Amino acid sequence: MNRDVIIEIKNLSRIYVMGKIQVPALKGVTLGINKGEFVAIMGKSGSGKSTLLHQLGLLDTPTEGEIVIDGIDVLRLSESQKTRFRLEKFGYVFQEYTIMPELTALENVYLPAMALGLPRDTCVSNGMNALAHVGLEGRADHRPRELSGGEQQRVAIARALINKPKILFADEPTANLDSVSSMQILELFRKLFRDMGQTILMVTHELEDEGFVDRVIWLADGEVVEREG
Repeated sequence: MNRDVIIEIKNLSRIYVMGKIQVPALKGVTLGINKGEFVAIMGKSGSGKSTLLHQLGLLDTPTEGEIVIDGIDVLRLSESQKTRFRLEKFGYVFQEYTIMPELTALENVYLPAMALGLPRDTCVSNGMNALAHVGLEGRADHRPRELSGGEQQRVAIARALINKPKILFADEPTANLDSVSSMQILELFRKLFRDMGQTILMVTHELEDEGFVDRVIWLADGEVVEREG
């Protein structure tokens, strides 16, 4: 796989202001993520894992520092440009499945394609292909209440893949699942990484997840460390 750097951050800091108190969540983080890597961000609760993911996914704005993604200095983009960049370059999977209960699995999956302005026929076709990637083509017409937790998360993954993103961000994607469903999701991520060369950046607190990934970035108190514990 091509190991060119796809994400590069320098001196990234995020300070939250709560009244008169400043809470530093990230402290001068510098690192790079290569194209085609499956990377886990790990550390104790409060170490800054999700904060870092939110900065890289353009879901929050750092207090200071630089973020270059796919050769673009993303912090210089306008809000509308960031929205388009997210739609075209990123896929997101969260702990909560964040799929709409009134829509079918297929309709949930192709929403990001519709947001790009693609024709409905293309959206449906791409949506079915994405569902096939996660083994749910036979559940396309089912609504979330008719799906298990693991199946709902796979719908969320298919939605994240619909626009063929350069980077897949996953924030504690197995936290709400039983052990069997968790294993299925991790195996699916590993298959996407191995067979499709998908770049995946995953936040997790489960130590056993380390065996599924290419590399682990350990955080402690908002800083990158060699290894915790």
